[in-house]
Amino acid sequence: MAAHQEKKLAEERKHRNMQNDTKASQGQWGRAWEVDWFSLASILFLLMFAPLIVYYFIMSCDQYQCSLTDPLLDLLTGNKHLSDIWNRTPALTYRAAGIYSLWVTFQVLLYVSIPDFCHKFLPGYVGGVQEGAVTPAGIVNKYEINGLQAWIITHVLWFANASCFHFFSPTIIFDNWIPLLWCANILGYAVSTFAMVKGYFFPTNAKDCKFTGNFFYDYMMGIEFNPRIGKWFDFKLFFNGRPGIVAWTLINLSFAAKQQELYGEVTNSMILVNVLQGIYVLDFFWNEAWYLKTIDICHDHFGWYLGWGDCVWLPYLYTLQGLYLVYHPVHLSTAHAVGVLMLGLLGYSIFRMTNHQKDLFRRTNGNCRIWGKKPEYIECSYVSVDGTKYYSKLMTSGFWGWARHFNYTGDLMGSLSYCLACGFGHILPYFYIIYMTILLTHRCIRDEHRCCSKYGKDWERYTAAVPYRLLPGIF
Repeated sequence: MAAHQEKKLAEERKHRNMQNDTKASQGQWGRAWEVDWFSLASILFLLMFAPLIVYYFIMSCDQYQCSLTDPLLDLLTGNKHLSDIWNRTPALTYRAAGIYSLWVTFQVLLYVSIPDFCHKFLPGYVGGVQEGAVTPAGIVNKYEINGLQAWIITHVLWFANASCFHFFSPTIIFDNWIPLLWCANILGYAVSTFAMVKGYFFPTNAKDCKFTGNFFYDYMMGIEFNPRIGKWFDFKLFFNGRPGIVAWTLINLSFAAKQQELYGEVTNSMILVNVLQGIYVLDFFWNEAWYLKTIDICHDHFGWYLGWGDCVWLPYLYTLQGLYLVYHPVHLSTAHAVGVLMLGLLGYSIFRMTNHQKDLFRRTNGNCRIWGKKPEYIECSYVSVDGTKYYSKLMTSGFWGWARHFNYTGDLMGSLSYCLACGFGHILPYFYIIYMTILLTHRCIRDEHRCCSKYGKDWERYTAAVPYRLLPGIF
């Protein structure tokens, strides 16, 4: 009886802490209410050049064997004009439009039409209907978590076709890669524009909208917090996870099939890229319910940044390693291959264990064991937007005692392993680690700015106890 009462009290404390954190964060997180000149300049730069960057990378592979410098040299020396490069670029085709339309429609159907059944027979997997975090307006959205199921169904059908039915070639994605790029851009811009119009005229919840009065900022960073159609189709969850991340592993498989077709074999480097990135994708879907508590879902509004980014940037630039290996098959030595594999697995292990420690600490309100002993933490207080004082805990032991964002360190180790699998012949496959380093460092700074505003002097105590952000002893 006493144990039952203690468990009940612990659950009540956890619920109160979650509510308190939400109240405090309403005024301290998410996109801005006002736009400064630097933010506007950054927004305009990305809107103008991000699509060109994607095109430049893919065009470089298609026309220049993945060289990032040769196209520029051709233009600067007058050997070619922009029109020459553009005229050699494959155009949008009816075939690509049909493939892409079927793909997106299929993923929508898997998302909204088939309730999750994986949680019923996979021990430890959390799926089915789950609650997200409380929004600034006090709404608790419910989500049908079925991404793992969608990934499994999609890949079972892919392998069934490759081995038995032969309705289409496994190289279909590579063979239509640039025409599919135009389709992805059309969807990305269409959904971003629709989300903005929806935010103005028929938002899902008007209290969760933010308007700056600046068209470009609102278009890019989004107006609505959780735009939805009907009860279950949530724009943020769908486009963050489907169709881009489900496609990630299929894209790599298509690249491997093309390598087999061209050279009669699949290199160990291509296998490593498929395996390591496949682990990352599976981890995402296995922990999709946990993803509901991350920055993307909890704090970001839905605009071009997420809409176009998930349709175009993610599937086209996160898969550069596999694309590069089609044009430049790399045979790694045994030592090199084992080293890449070990780095990737170690990075994934650190990423997953670090997140698990934080999740366990939060779920138990610190009443747990980290590395065999009770976790250390700093008691913090903060004042919510309504003037009420609350208390929280910041863990300073385990991986979280090594660095304030050590989960990102593991993520970067995994990202580096994908790149190292491609050897050292070109810089192109290393774009991913460069981009992820910038992205995650920016997230560190963004997160700490919020925490500094929230906790004040208590945050200074925490940073004194855990002085490094990513790399113990360095940064």
